[in-house]
Amino acid sequence: MSKVWRGFASDNYAAAHPAVLQAMVDVNEGHQVAYGEDDSTKQLSVLIKQHFGESAEVFPVFNGTGSNVAALSALMERWEAVICASSAHINMDEGGAPEKVAGLKLWTVPTPDGKLTPELIESQAYGFGDVHRSQPKVVSITQSSEYGTVYSVSEIKAITDFAHKHGMFVHLDGARISNAAASLNLPFRAFTTDVGVDVVSFGGTKNGAIAAEAVIALNPRVAEALPFIRKSYMQLASKMRFSSAQLVALLSNDLWLQNAKHSNQMAQLLFKEVSAIPGVTVTKPVQANAVFAILPPEVTERLQKRFRFYVWDPATGEVRWMCSWDTTEDDVGLFSSAIAEEMAKA
Repeated sequence: MSKVWRGFASDNYAAAHPAVLQAMVDVNEGHQVAYGEDDSTKQLSVLIKQHFGESAEVFPVFNGTGSNVAALSALMERWEAVICASSAHINMDEGGAPEKVAGLKLWTVPTPDGKLTPELIESQAYGFGDVHRSQPKVVSITQSSEYGTVYSVSEIKAITDFAHKHGMFVHLDGARISNAAASLNLPFRAFTTDVGVDVVSFGGTKNGAIAAEAVIALNPRVAEALPFIRKSYMQLASKMRFSSAQLVALLSNDLWLQNAKHSNQMAQLLFKEVSAIPGVTVTKPVQANAVFAILPPEVTERLQKRFRFYVWDPATGEVRWMCSWDTTEDDVGLFSSAIAEEMAKA
């Protein structure tokens, strides 16, 4: 067995939480009806309604890209478009899947912090009825954002009010929705259902699960379309009990919240440690489990030989460090010391 190590490249690198693994073992007995008619998926449906409201319907899928593409497709026709931040995962990190698989146009908006506002959305919300322009139909926001920033309840409400006023829907990419809820100290529904979000891509993988994501339909239109879209987009699991059991484990007894709070706290500790290192510039507010900073290129190159992490913007030297549910204080201390050592050589 290889030596145990923990880095700061991505929360996708983290191990599965033991309770998640145990949940999969627990359902690995006997036969269960396939394609979502199993006991675990039924239990998950109950839990989702508790967290998001009685009208919420859940559709487990394999991964975040599949969740996003399926969710968006359920709200749109092929001649319609999505307005999103230029840094959005659907634009930057999904291999063109929204365009290639779903045939959707993305109208992107540059943002300084990864967050949209009604004013920014308005810059692309035009041309309604113009056959020459792909019609804006969905606004997609990420909570927490790709920059680790978190929308407040009022910020999301302003976006949904603007979108609905203009005949558009709102999709929330919640790959790290648990980190956002922990940061806000609010239940999921407070910044989704209660403020008019139409559909949520719910992430479990980055918070202790293994390939367990879901689309949560808060708008009946999504719930009607999703069964067919999920199948045709190759996101319908036959042995769904194993993915549903993971999400049940996270959503039971507030494990999702414990994991998210911990990773957020580790990011705050990392922020505190690196902020004290001369020459390191933290570039974004640390509101969830991400820390962004600028290092000299030669320091980054040396440091990456010791720890895995990603360069976010090669033009500026900005890097991203992610904390996970299993990040420890010792991990943060070791990494911070390494940064200080390399900076001292700069």
